[in-house]
Amino acid sequence: MKLENLEKDYYYHIYNRGINADIIFASDANKIYFLKLYKKYLAEKVSTFAYCLLSNHFHVLIRVEKEPKEVIQAFSNLFNAYAKAFNKQQERTGSLFEKHFKRIRLHNEEYLKKLVIYIHLNPQLHLSENFERFRFSSYQTIISKKETSLNKKKVIALFDDLQNFEYTHRHRSLELEEKFKLE
Repeated sequence: MKLENLEKDYYYHIYNRGINADIIFASDANKIYFLKLYKKYLAEKVSTFAYCLLSNHFHVLIRVEKEPKEVIQAFSNLFNAYAKAFNKQQERTGSLFEKHFKRIRLHNEEYLKKLVIYIHLNPQLHLSENFERFRFSSYQTIISKKETSLNKKKVIALFDDLQNFEYTHRHRSLELEEKFKLE
């Protein structure tokens, strides 16, 4: 698979998983640490619009704000720092993540909206967990009044307002539930 080049001022779906689909987050503390490193390495280089961390993979929706080489290096620093800490904690060696993080450039606002919902519904899709209560996605952050480095205003504006943001997520969630009941 040819990797998409990152370009400044464009939106990207960034994702990766553990090598051989293994666990990359063994605990909530691991997820908290990953988010702390993400902020350390990437907060000044990208705008973040959505994220979700599951036990064996993650998704992030970003807009590249700095030069692409800086952003790629920042992701590399994040993954290396996290892998070293995780390997030490878990008494393991070797690669933690699949070789290269995947990235898909978004080409229109409709896809951007669908991706925000997809990322937030990941706990339901993969774990059969309620996406609204899942701690390690940006959904709760977006609906809260807390200050955050997440670009909440832009995300909410995509859906016109907060009520429509919540409605479209719940509506899509119910559609998924119905689909899985029929299969």
